[in-house]
This record gives sequence, structure tokens and C-alpha cells, in this order.
Amino acid sequence: METNFQIGDRVACDKFASMSHDFVGSIEKIYENSAVVEIIEHHKDDNVAVTDFHNRTVVSLKHMKKITA
Repeated sequence: METNFQIGDRVACDKFASMSHDFVGSIEKIYENSAVVEIIEHHKDDNVAVTDFHNRTVVSLKHMKKITA
């Protein structure tokens, strides 16, 4: 599967299980169908979840979109 994402891209990610709101991150590593994303902007209600994740999570490529500068 070819992807248009690259390491360092800023992406908007959909909320999931322990995250109550969508968030913004930066791609650190790309896998076949997902990517490791550093969480850089999130809703204050998700502070505990983000801290538990050490500001990183794995997100499906289907659930993120590139943010243009």
C-alpha cells in the first residue's frame, strides 16, 4: 500500500478508545497500515490518556489526514 504520508508530517487524527476528542500529531514512524504519532495538540479532557501514552500512540492511516501549513 502506497501512502502519501511522510515522517514529520503534521496530521489530524480521529479520536479512539481512551481519547475522547480528535487530536493533532506529528508522524514519527510509518508502518504498512498505521503510523506512530507524537501527540502535540489535544483537548484538556484527554490529559490523563496522553500522559499514559507518553505523548505517543499508533494510529491507522485511515483515521488521519495531513494538515497543510
